[in-house]
Amino acid sequence: MNVEETYDIVIVGAGHAGCEAALAAARLGFETIMFTVSMDSVALMPCNPNIGGSSKGHLVREIDALGGEMGKNIDKTFIQSKMLNVSKGPAVHSLRAQADKGEYTKQMRMTLQKDPKLTLRQGEVAELLYEEISEDGTSADDGNKHCKVTGVKTFSGAVYHAKAVVLCTGVYLKAMCIYGDTITYTGPNGLMSADHLSKSMTDMGINLRRFKTGTPPRLDGNTIDYSKMAEQKGDEHIQPFSFTNKEEDIMRDQISCWLTYTSEETHDIIHENIDRSPLYSGVIKGTGPRYCPSIEDKVMKFPDKNRHQLFVEPEGEFTSEMYLDGLSSSMPEDVQYRMVHSIPGLENAKIVRPAYAIEYDCISATDLKPSLEFKAVDGLFSAGQLNGSSGYEEAGAQGLIAGINAARKLSGKEPIVLSRSDGYIGVLIDDLVTKETREPYRMMTSRAEYRLLLRQDNADLRLTDIGHDIGLIDEERYKKFCEKRRIIESEIERLKAVKIGAGKETQEFLAKNESSPIHTAVSLAELIRRPEFSYEAVAELDAERPDYLKNYKDADEESEDFIDKGVIKEIIEQIEISIKYEGYIDRQMKQVAHFQRMEEKRIPDDIDYAKVKNLRIEARQKLEAVRPQSIGQASRISGVSPADVTMIMLYLNI
Repeated sequence: MNVEETYDIVIVGAGHAGCEAALAAARLGFETIMFTVSMDSVALMPCNPNIGGSSKGHLVREIDALGGEMGKNIDKTFIQSKMLNVSKGPAVHSLRAQADKGEYTKQMRMTLQKDPKLTLRQGEVAELLYEEISEDGTSADDGNKHCKVTGVKTFSGAVYHAKAVVLCTGVYLKAMCIYGDTITYTGPNGLMSADHLSKSMTDMGINLRRFKTGTPPRLDGNTIDYSKMAEQKGDEHIQPFSFTNKEEDIMRDQISCWLTYTSEETHDIIHENIDRSPLYSGVIKGTGPRYCPSIEDKVMKFPDKNRHQLFVEPEGEFTSEMYLDGLSSSMPEDVQYRMVHSIPGLENAKIVRPAYAIEYDCISATDLKPSLEFKAVDGLFSAGQLNGSSGYEEAGAQGLIAGINAARKLSGKEPIVLSRSDGYIGVLIDDLVTKETREPYRMMTSRAEYRLLLRQDNADLRLTDIGHDIGLIDEERYKKFCEKRRIIESEIERLKAVKIGAGKETQEFLAKNESSPIHTAVSLAELIRRPEFSYEAVAELDAERPDYLKNYKDADEESEDFIDKGVIKEIIEQIEISIKYEGYIDRQMKQVAHFQRMEEKRIPDDIDYAKVKNLRIEARQKLEAVRPQSIGQASRISGVSPADVTMIMLYLNI
């Protein structure tokens, strides 16, 4: 007799995608079970132990604004925090935090286990259970069929019935770890791989392909000479990832990272041994990430560079293990030692874990709807690296949306689909399901057309309403958010309305601040728009400014009217950005309006592209494969030209 149980939703995998999917489904009221090949792999960071970074920090703040967990968890477990790109404009400011790897896993696991609607189970899911149904949703024995998922079966034979299944398998499907001639058929960090689910997926008609990623060696910190490296400290003032946290709540003594470089000797060693690299010998067949190359690729493809940056980063507070960021490799073990010892400060370093490449099965995300549900399998969703993306943050974002939409499907509600103008999450998912991704996809600020609108600082203003409507933002948090938004909007309007005359006092103020004089009355907003001024810099001209915005740094935290200083700081930041960049923001808003008109032009699900006249063969093939839901989505498919889009619009008479 085998175990047989029934749940509403099954989550397969407990990485960053699985954790967000499981928590979303459970918090929305559905009995959820999450499977993992090992309880030690829950929210594991097998590669770099950090959260955020350029564009990825945007994703984490958007996850938090929608009600996800990643931002809260890194705020609990960071050991260093830094805002990147601060010398540039606010659109590319990105928060990054170095995590205590062990503590991050532990805290996320505790959060999961506290949820009464969520069950964690160690076991390998080996088979998807399904039934074939006709186009009208009824069981069918013939005709045009597609599948409806009904649950999963584990390798032990246990059956778990469910109405929806979310696949978040990460890099574990038929995983193969490689360095030199050493090949182990395991997942990352020596954890067991998932070797049976791939066959079940292909039996259902799901196409799989092989991708590859890698990781650098870990070193014994006690054997490193830090005097030869540049110390990298965290920021003095901490910006929380979660909008629910204040700086004073998460402040801590931070742990330094260190900067060093490869040497000419390092590059010579790689050149001498390149034939021993599995990447170049043909052992590795999977496609690797272009934007996170191995050190072999960097040296061979950029011969003009005589050195490359390397960051030595702690794996945690209570371990001496250090992560050598920038030296990802699949070279043999002896070559890795020679490379490491050729780097300043690492001449006597001991390797704790060798670098390795990992190959794994994944899908083409063009097989998914924008809701992350498979087009051909009703109730089956997919998220994370299984979709061909890379990175913890990209995985967490997809997992959150997949978990939400699995729950909404069971509730009979329309799925949540964020557009490219809503957030980086919308850009990420649209790119995956619309464009043919030939390598592991990494989020970058350059991928977002409306990045001035999609800043990390305003993620709550963009997405908290949606999170509240979904049911993942509680009333208390939503009430505070609404008050914050009200203050921002009313203060911007007040600053535009308050006029400052061209009298002596004003001219003296302008001269004192090395600003040109005015010849007629101007608004406070116009002054703030000048590069030499800020919101706080014009305070002495602003007699009507509310006290809680003028004197917030000296406010009594015990007073009844006190508004949190961190929130006031965020409010002032939003006021200043909105005023200073108003012209650019207005221009992007007009672009968004045009974009939304294209998204609103819907394409029927049953359209027959063979009947659309004058479509090129390539366009017809791509359109049949992707089945775009709107004219806007069709226009973003590689191989579909503006002329092809025009033909579709003429055919549909729109």
